[in-house]
Amino acid sequence: MSAGPDGAGPGSVEEALLGGDRIWTRREVAERAGVEFERAVRVWRALGFPAVDDDARVFTEADVEALRAGERLIAAGLVTEHGETMMARALGHHLSRLADWQVHTLRDWTGRDEGPSPGRDALLDHMAALLPEIERVQRHVWRRHLVAYAGQARAEGREDGAAPGAAGDGTHVRDRAVGFTDMVGYTRMTRGLDGAELVCVLDRFETMTGDVVAEGRGQVVKTIGDEVLFVCESAAGAAEIGLELTDRATADPRLPQVRTGLAHGPVIGRFGDVYGAAVNLAARLTAVARPASVLVNTALAGELAGTAAYALRPLRPVSVRGYSRLRPVLLRRAGPVS
Repeated sequence: MSAGPDGAGPGSVEEALLGGDRIWTRREVAERAGVEFERAVRVWRALGFPAVDDDARVFTEADVEALRAGERLIAAGLVTEHGETMMARALGHHLSRLADWQVHTLRDWTGRDEGPSPGRDALLDHMAALLPEIERVQRHVWRRHLVAYAGQARAEGREDGAAPGAAGDGTHVRDRAVGFTDMVGYTRMTRGLDGAELVCVLDRFETMTGDVVAEGRGQVVKTIGDEVLFVCESAAGAAEIGLELTDRATADPRLPQVRTGLAHGPVIGRFGDVYGAAVNLAARLTAVARPASVLVNTALAGELAGTAAYALRPLRPVSVRGYSRLRPVLLRRAGPVS
């Protein structure tokens, strides 16, 4: 057996995780898969794999099959060569974060008896033993999300004016509501909390925002420290999510207040992330929102106009990065009619 690309010693458990013995160099893998070497390297870089020397035998037959699978997807017309790289980058980004979390979770689990920290071999042994269970859960969650998105795509059809991107580029464009929510005073708060306390606050914030967005039939795109980015198919759904986030954070003494910016307009969806003017507007509105408030752009306010459940109050234009006269609209729940 040969050393890993990071210089670690041989280990049969690593080989089990990788799906076989490390017997091929990177050029041999590309040749066996029938893929140009430069293109294979480009895919591996996009996946975030560590660089290895040309003569290092660190690849397995599973690496060959993975490249061949990519070739079959291209041959079927599902992705283009350019789309393959983009897909690899998205997969590498999300799965590397998942793997990092899983390894640290296993390390914490094996060290619960407060004895010496588990060695590399012990950690790998635990990982190999639990790998089938981890894969079973991941596969189930992935398939459930496939079903949900397939059903959503069928319901939308082309009636919503969605504009598909080129085949295999992972891009679609349609009108959606976008929201940013962040914790007020997060930077100041971090100076007064130790690591464990800060983790508790972040866990509570992520749980609260995840619950509210899911209950509102939205989707969390990503969480970045003290901020969550979400999307919703309707302006009314996003408005309800934004107001509910404010209510729950205000009612929770263990969370700081939050502020939310919402915008509606064409949104580019690409490999699980979102882009476009609506995304930028939502971020700028969040930055100028007061604690425990929800600001929306004029387009989203227009979508809500005439809805009895909400009160909308235009505010004075503000100058923010990229927008010299941004026109925020304050969103509140409508009070009782006297």
